[in-house]
Amino acid sequence: MRQKRAKTYRKLMHLYSMSFGFRQPYQILVDSEMCQIAIDAKLDLIKQFSTVLQGNVKPMITQCCMHELYLQGKARQPAVDLAKTFERRKCNHREAIPGDECLSGVVGDTNKHRYVVATQSQSLRNGLRIIPAVPVIHINRAVMVLEPPSEATLKAKELTEEQSLRPSAPELATVPRDKPMLKKRKGPKGPNPLSVKKKKNSNPETSTRPSQKTKAESLDTSSSTAQLSGQKRKRDFQDDKCEEQSVGMTNAAQNIASTRTRKRRRKAPAVSPSSP
Repeated sequence: MRQKRAKTYRKLMHLYSMSFGFRQPYQILVDSEMCQIAIDAKLDLIKQFSTVLQGNVKPMITQCCMHELYLQGKARQPAVDLAKTFERRKCNHREAIPGDECLSGVVGDTNKHRYVVATQSQSLRNGLRIIPAVPVIHINRAVMVLEPPSEATLKAKELTEEQSLRPSAPELATVPRDKPMLKKRKGPKGPNPLSVKKKKNSNPETSTRPSQKTKAESLDTSSSTAQLSGQKRKRDFQDDKCEEQSVGMTNAAQNIASTRTRKRRRKAPAVSPSSP
């Protein structure tokens, strides 16, 4: 496989895995025609599937497709032997139906089980392009080709991306709801309130009364403060006098005590000389 084709296939499988949850090993539904062409072209289907999808694969075949191979006789016995190596997928059809109808019924409307369909039927490929997220593989001139995604898959991919970006219901419940922002009014703005003169009161009585009250209150407060300050000064003056008197008393007491001690020392009798 060429490098450019391998890169495109890698991108396609990354799209299917990230947007629709495809995982390895990829489940591949193979029809009877694909087995016959693989035997005629001498292709190793499992190896080709792994190189195209670039991962581990698990080929599967339905009972209806096996019934088609049995009906072709012993000439197609190698194709039957190849199909027997695949895993059998139960289609729940009591009677065998054509392989295209069987595969379309197994895939369903949404490809719930994430199958990759390998078929050579053009009608089946056209029907699968309507269903989103269905990778289709076919063989063209002994080369296995992975078809590009259909319009339905691209639309489904965009929807899944939009839903992933949107918050879920529990997340919305936890988010606090802000108040709607009020739009600012456009138009001429009003004057600066600091530059506008205050309005004068029309009633002079109402304007004078509060000023008189305030003056009386200020006079009362000033007189009370003056009285308090005068009382404090008197108290301070009296305290200073008391301190001076106490200091004078203590000095006088100290002087009297010192004089007494001097007199006592003077009155001490003289010692008489001892007789021989």
